[in-house]
Amino acid sequence: MSEVEKLFKDAEELYRKAVAEIGKDIRDAAEKAWAATLKSTDALILARTGEKPVRSDITTDRLHELALKDSEVEALIGRYHTRSDFLHGRCFYMGVCPPEPVKRRIIETKEYIEDVKKLALSSRHRRDIR
Repeated sequence: MSEVEKLFKDAEELYRKAVAEIGKDIRDAAEKAWAATLKSTDALILARTGEKPVRSDITTDRLHELALKDSEVEALIGRYHTRSDFLHGRCFYMGVCPPEPVKRRIIETKEYIEDVKKLALSSRHRRDIR
């Protein structure tokens, strides 16, 4: 299994845990959904550049760099920042977790992961990384 595939597997597991936590601890669920977003975005960056980001600020910078070159990646920017700001920043760190909007963003993380995975595994841009 390649490192890209491992990152996606980890993201998908974090997403499952986030969904399972929604009714128990929404703050923890939000952080798991953010972590799933980050892992899947790291997988995209690794697949496209051959380098795995080591911190979330580097992930953000690299995502923006890829977006300048690819309109499909550009379409991810708002969705990425919604999870970073709303799930990670507001809910997890600040404890501001309005249940319905947080639940919706957690659930929508699955779609984000799937879309990122398609872009990462696309033969048009994928590097041969093992």
